[in-house]
Amino acid sequence: MLNKVDYKTQASALNLPTKMVVDGEAVTALSGKTFPTLNPATGEVLAELPAASSADVDKAVAAARRAFEDGRWSKLPPASRKKVLLQLATVIENNALELALMESLDSGKTISDCINIDVPEAVNSLRWHAEAVDKIYDQVAPANDATLGLIVREPIGVVGLVLPWNFPLLMLAWKIGPALAAGCTIVVKPAEETSLSTLRVAELALDAGIPAGVFNVLTGDGPDVGEPIGRHPDIDAVSFTGSTETGRRFLKYSSESNLKEIVLEMGGKNPCIVMDDVPDLDAVAAHIGNGAFWNMGQNCSAISRVFVHNNVKDRLLEKLTHVAKSWTVGDPLDPDTRIGPLISATHFGKVSGYLGGEGRVVTGGKAFNGTTIEPTIMEFGQHDGKHVREEIFGPIVSVVGVNSLAEAVSLANQTEYGLAASIFTADGTRALRAARALKAGTVTVNSYGEGDASTPFGGYKQSGFGGRDKSLHAHDQYTQTKTLWIDLSGSNEGF
Repeated sequence: MLNKVDYKTQASALNLPTKMVVDGEAVTALSGKTFPTLNPATGEVLAELPAASSADVDKAVAAARRAFEDGRWSKLPPASRKKVLLQLATVIENNALELALMESLDSGKTISDCINIDVPEAVNSLRWHAEAVDKIYDQVAPANDATLGLIVREPIGVVGLVLPWNFPLLMLAWKIGPALAAGCTIVVKPAEETSLSTLRVAELALDAGIPAGVFNVLTGDGPDVGEPIGRHPDIDAVSFTGSTETGRRFLKYSSESNLKEIVLEMGGKNPCIVMDDVPDLDAVAAHIGNGAFWNMGQNCSAISRVFVHNNVKDRLLEKLTHVAKSWTVGDPLDPDTRIGPLISATHFGKVSGYLGGEGRVVTGGKAFNGTTIEPTIMEFGQHDGKHVREEIFGPIVSVVGVNSLAEAVSLANQTEYGLAASIFTADGTRALRAARALKAGTVTVNSYGEGDASTPFGGYKQSGFGGRDKSLHAHDQYTQTKTLWIDLSGSNEGF
C-alpha cells in the first residue's frame, strides 16, 4: 500500500510571498503598513502582507498606463503575446505543487481539489485564451464598391481585476487570460483573505516574459484598494467577481468617476430539478453532492435548492444522505479530506446560523471547532424562508418536493439570482424546454457543472452584469470595437 503524501511537511517548507508586484518590482506598501493572512484551518498567521492604499493604486495604475501607451505589450504581434502567455501557463504548471499548497493553506481548500482541479484548470484556461489570441478575426462590413467598412478590435486599456476569495487562482486565470490576450495591462486586487497565489503568479509572470508594468498586484482591503480601483480615472474597465452588494458599489464608483466599463459576476441561489423519470438516482445524488458540497459550498454556482418530484423524493433523500456522509471532513492538507474549514470565523458564524430553525435536518447539521460545517441536507415543506431565498455559501442544501416540472421551474425562477441551474430527467424534450425556461446563465442537463473553457460563464438578474468570463465572449469586455470607414470613390483608375 502506498503511503499518503506528507503535504504538511511540504507546506511548512514553502517560501511564501510577502511583497506586491508593481512595475516589475517586488514592493511593500508606500505606508509600510501590513496585514496578516491567516490559515482558516488553524487560525495561524501565514504571512504579513502589504496593506496598500490609494497612493499605491495611483502608482500601480501609472505603471500600467505607461506600459499600455508605449506598446510594450499592447502593440506586440498577437502571436508574440500568445507565446508569452503559453510560457506563463507552463511556468505555473511547473510550479503546480507550490501553488496548490499555497492555495490550500491560504483558503482552507482541500489539497486534493487544489492539485487536481484548481491548478490544472487555471493552466488550461490560460492556454485556451493564449491560443485564441491570433484566432479572433476582425470584420469587413457589407458596404458597397465605393466604400470599405472595417470593424476592428483594440485593447480597452488599463483594467482593474478584483478577485474573490473562494477560487483565488482559478478566478485569476479566468480574468488575466483574456485581458492579457487582448493586449491590456492590468492591476489585480486579490481578496485580502487569499492573496498568496496571486502574488506568486505575478512573480512567475515576470519569469515567463510578461513585461514590467503589464501585470501589477496590490494587496489590501476593499475600502483602501478596491474602491480606489473602482474610482480611478485612469482605469478603463473593472472586472469583479464577488458579492452582489460589492458589485453594486463598483457600478456606483464608475458612475461617480469616469464611467469605466464594469463587468460583474456575483451571487447565486442555484436550483436543481429532479423528475421522477430519472433512471439512476444514485448518479443524480452524486452530482448534487458535488454541486452542493464542493469547496465547502463556497461556490457561486453551487447547488443550493433541490426541487424533486414527490414520487421519488424519499428515495433521493436517502441517497443524498449516503452521499453527504461519504464526504470526509478533516484537515485540508490530508488528501482524503473533501470538506475543510470555511474561509473565516466571520463566515462560519454566518453559515452556521442556517443550521437551526426552519426545515428538517435530514443529515448533517453539525459544526466543528468554529471553522467547519459538515455536509447538510435540509427538507422543507414549501419554498419559503431564508434557507431557500438567501445565498448561504456553505455546505447546506435545501430540498423541496414538487408535483410537476412546471411547478419546479416556477419555483426555481423565484429568486433574485440567475447564475446556474440543473435539471435531471430522461425526457430530452422536457429537459430542453425546461432549460430554456430557467432564468440562468448556465443550465446543465443530467449533470452538474459550469461547462469548460469554451463556454461563457455569467448570470442573469442580480448574478451578473456587463459580460461573461470564459470562452471567446470573455475577450469582448477587454476590447473596444472601432469602425474604420474608408471612401474608395475617388479612384480614377477606371475600376
